[in-house]
Amino acid sequence: MPTLNLNDISSSRPSSSPARLLRLPEVMARVGLKRSAIYQRMSDGTFPRSRSLGPKCAVWVEAEIDAWIDEVVQAP
Repeated sequence: MPTLNLNDISSSRPSSSPARLLRLPEVMARVGLKRSAIYQRMSDGTFPRSRSLGPKCAVWVEAEIDAWIDEVVQAP
C-alpha cells in the first residue's frame, strides 16, 4: 500500500501548517450535506474519499474538502 503524505495534498495552505483531518460531523457542517449524501457522492466519485484510521474512525483531509467547496462555488 503506498504511503500517503498529507503535506503533499494541499497547495492552498502554507507548507509549514500540518494537514488537518476532519471527522464526519465537521465535514457535514462545512459542506451542508447529511451523512447519506456524503457517502452517496463518495460512491459516485463526486466527493473526496474518506481515509480509515481504524475500524470505526473515518476522516477526510481538510484540503480536499476545501478544494471540493471551491469547485462547487466556482461551478455555474
